[in-house]
Amino acid sequence: MNMPLTGRSIGLDGIPAAVTALSLVDGENGVLVIAGLSVERLAETLTFEAVAAGLWRIADPRAEAVEPATFGRLRAAAFEQALHICPSLVRLGPVDGLRAALAALDIADGPSAAAAIVAAVPVLIATLEALRAGRAPLAPDPALGHAADMLRMLRGAPPSPAEARALDAYLTTVSDHGMNASTFACRVVTATRASLVSAVTAAYGALSGPLHGGAPGPVLDMMDEIGDRTAIAPWIAAALERGERLMGFGHRIYRTRDPRADVLKAALERLAPATPRLAFALEVEREARAQLKARHPERPLDTNVEFYTALLLDALGLPRALFTPLFAVGRVAGWTAHAMEHHARAGRLIRPEALYDGARPEAA
Repeated sequence: MNMPLTGRSIGLDGIPAAVTALSLVDGENGVLVIAGLSVERLAETLTFEAVAAGLWRIADPRAEAVEPATFGRLRAAAFEQALHICPSLVRLGPVDGLRAALAALDIADGPSAAAAIVAAVPVLIATLEALRAGRAPLAPDPALGHAADMLRMLRGAPPSPAEARALDAYLTTVSDHGMNASTFACRVVTATRASLVSAVTAAYGALSGPLHGGAPGPVLDMMDEIGDRTAIAPWIAAALERGERLMGFGHRIYRTRDPRADVLKAALERLAPATPRLAFALEVEREARAQLKARHPERPLDTNVEFYTALLLDALGLPRALFTPLFAVGRVAGWTAHAMEHHARAGRLIRPEALYDGARPEAA
């Protein structure tokens, strides 16, 4: 096969790898549709549990419906596994600890596998965090919603309804996002007929890479480095002059503002945290957008989901080291749905071609 070696073909940009009904990412117009609803409408009207169940129903209409109470029951069941899995992983950091814990899950493929994995992820994170801090892990409360119970297990006390709603909006907003790197990794692995646990572990491995976008912690690092209001404009100008990326701005797909940024901004404003950080962040955002537009008028570089993710999770009192694992709590709904959809549509092994540009042996 003789094909030109172009960046487009090498990176698979613009090359469809699957047909899906789960989510639509319209980067040109700044539109995201998940489970048939705009992300704005989704976050306003559905809980994370409802979004996950809806994605699975779309992925495989033959699959049995998953009721909200199922998630609580499965979190309780996952706690027993977490107590066995997590003690030996405390030496690892939060990102690598969750990767190892996911790989160790004993969840057989079957009708409830997707829900069992989704339920297990926050339990593993909270158990690892408690053991790392020298505390006894809290058992899940099956009566609570997914977001509320996760906050309770992580912080040791029940959250306010406003806090639970804010985290629920975050999980819903990041539940799926087209054929991103981690979702593609999940599809590649599930296409080999590997277990769903293996596919999710592979997806999480892809998420942990800094180019994926699952680590919004550097947004807060940037805020800390700027320091105060008087330093915002000169700090941004100096960073751009050095050719540095402004954390929380620009996106590989969106040619305009990331719609998830506005959803999370609204969730943060409803939460109304008693901290000056939000007002400061809004000033940073305004100045960054203005300077980026002036410096790169031909290249749209607007606010992305990482910016308000960092502010929202920080307002909930969650440590920066957990931001990538917390992203996985939401995205695992999409990963499992894509795996189900691939099998429901009798998906083939995903085996792309490679263009060889190495040495060729001389003809005999």
